[in-house]
Amino acid sequence: MKRTTLISLTLVVSMLTLGLLSSCSDKKKDPNARTDTYSSGNITFGADESFAPIIDEEMDVFHSIYRNAKVTPKYMSESEGMNLLLDDKLLLMITARDFKTSERENLKKRDRFPISIFMGYDGLALIANKNNTDSCLSVNTVKKILTGEYTEWSQINPASKPRGEIIVAFDNKTSSTVHYVEDSILGGKPITSPNVFATKKTADVISYVEETPGAIGIIGSNWLNDKRDSTNLTWNKAIRVLRIAKLDPATWKNSYKPYQGYIYNDKYPFIRRIWALLNDERGRYGLPYGFAQFIISPKGQMILFKAGLLPAYGNISIREVHVSD
Repeated sequence: MKRTTLISLTLVVSMLTLGLLSSCSDKKKDPNARTDTYSSGNITFGADESFAPIIDEEMDVFHSIYRNAKVTPKYMSESEGMNLLLDDKLLLMITARDFKTSERENLKKRDRFPISIFMGYDGLALIANKNNTDSCLSVNTVKKILTGEYTEWSQINPASKPRGEIIVAFDNKTSSTVHYVEDSILGGKPITSPNVFATKKTADVISYVEETPGAIGIIGSNWLNDKRDSTNLTWNKAIRVLRIAKLDPATWKNSYKPYQGYIYNDKYPFIRRIWALLNDERGRYGLPYGFAQFIISPKGQMILFKAGLLPAYGNISIREVHVSD
């Protein structure tokens, strides 16, 4: 009797074991199952196109450290990326804004787990043709250009060179750059100048300004740096980076370029924050989270610093350096 019972128990245990193995085997065969970990696997994430240079640099170092990880960016406009993130079609979006309260609450109701990670600061740069002699503008003058009150360079300065129309170029009509201008510079009002247009990407804005004497381009400052310059004080010599003053009239003494020091001490007026926004399953800290955490690690923050941006974390010392424009 005891022997029969032992055999029966053995059969039951064996059947349970086979059932568990079968269940595990079925899960492995699921082509949609997540296999990424904090530092391994393959993912695709979204990023605002205006941050492409710095994201590319972060990825290069991340891949050199974590050889079993592969993160692939999809560069797009802020609006497109946020829509995909909120529809659960992206797990990570790097952009220039945080979740809105309504967006965060909606995700939580659907049992998602929204996380915001503040990464650093970027200066929104105004660039002009290298032959443009008007190198200083005030915030008020920029507003008048964007609303169409000023459409000619002579309205800013009768002795302006070049003469003619002021034409403003953006990277994309739904980009974080446009949103920042409308929300933070124009106080929530739309851009109404007839002389404003959008290209498809930041590189096109820079090319247009290089070729057009009367143009102004508005781009993220991480596109400007000469990587050979460790001081982050040398920018693309094919264009002129304009100095911006908070008050009228703009002069060399009260206007500033988007250098790290002037972002740090708030002298430069057009500053935006860079965020990593995650929309993942509750309790899962996979590769999207791992890559975002790498960017705010000491190595990731140093990459931001060397690219000319202002990191969110770390000890920063500022020294006055005199440079000629």
